[in-house]
Amino acid sequence: MLDHPTGNLASANSAVLVNLDFSSSGHAESLNELRQLASSDALEISAVVHGKRVRPDPALFAGTGKIDEIAWTLEQTGASLVIFNHDLSPAQQRNLERRLECRVIDRTSLILDIFAQRAKSHEGKLQVELAQLEHLATRLVRGWTHLERQKGGIGLRGPGETQLETDRRLLGKRVKLLKEKLSKFERQRGLQRRSRQRADVMAVSIVGYTNAGKSTLFNSLTRARAYVADQLFATLDATSRKLFIPDQGPIVISDTVGFIRDLPHTLVAAFRATLEETVQADVLLHVVDAGNPDREQQIEEVNKVLREIGADNIPQILVFNKIDLGNLSPGGAGYRRDEYGRIVQIRLSAKTGEGVELVKVALSETMKQRKDRLAAVGEYS
Repeated sequence: MLDHPTGNLASANSAVLVNLDFSSSGHAESLNELRQLASSDALEISAVVHGKRVRPDPALFAGTGKIDEIAWTLEQTGASLVIFNHDLSPAQQRNLERRLECRVIDRTSLILDIFAQRAKSHEGKLQVELAQLEHLATRLVRGWTHLERQKGGIGLRGPGETQLETDRRLLGKRVKLLKEKLSKFERQRGLQRRSRQRADVMAVSIVGYTNAGKSTLFNSLTRARAYVADQLFATLDATSRKLFIPDQGPIVISDTVGFIRDLPHTLVAAFRATLEETVQADVLLHVVDAGNPDREQQIEEVNKVLREIGADNIPQILVFNKIDLGNLSPGGAGYRRDEYGRIVQIRLSAKTGEGVELVKVALSETMKQRKDRLAAVGEYS
């Protein structure tokens, strides 16, 4: 099944999206995210090819009939790129490129490309490069012609070293160097963290699904100027600011990279150092797009990554953002307490500022509870 072929007028950065339904939950939302990812990568969507399967084909991921449909769509639209809304094995990607005679990438490669464009800090760029190289390492498999040629010539006869082995060795060296550089940043953050702990300053991290409004809330709370855009992964580099809470004192609040379903493990691993700010936080502000019909699934996806990095036991305050769009019931700013009297949910609009003060109220109460708890521990230790 095909959506909106556009004829032979496609631009050089046009792409055909391929979305196969394996009867999994969140199928429609996943396709919508792929469209947004492509748009965030400045790609023009020429057409979307749909299909249903019980399981992926080992060689081509899709069936031969569907591959013929994709080839026809490429011919009709003039697109030069095919993006699968799934993870492809190296062999599947190679076989597809041979059959379709064009570049084929998967969802992970698309996300990595967006990250490569968005990283601004030196550390962020190193992290993205590390993720790209570790993803590339899985693609260095026999079958690519240029990797099979043996070095020859005088002084190089004998067993020698294949280009594949050379590529792997050079890639391994670069990965090792990147990890060493990132470990220096990690040590620097460790020193800063210990300094905060000695000063007894509470740490707060803003987490959430990509495009939920984390940076807008961060700017609203701290008067910072973190980059904000209505696109996926607008913010990659973690930003921290001091925020003064009336009657309680200062805290350090950090804006972090957004999460998404099926976030590539290479990215989670590469950004683990940055995400350590989240692991070391005293409380998490989990920002949710209140108007998104798939918000419950998005909350679970964020919690899944938090479990992966070991931050699932940190207390959370759910912040339902974007109430100005008028699609959250009950409407209006407000909060909800749990059975212990703690604020666990807040409804607000980070864009208009309605309800943002409630975050400071919740943090003030959290700081007081933390001080009381530390005082009690000090009294009995």
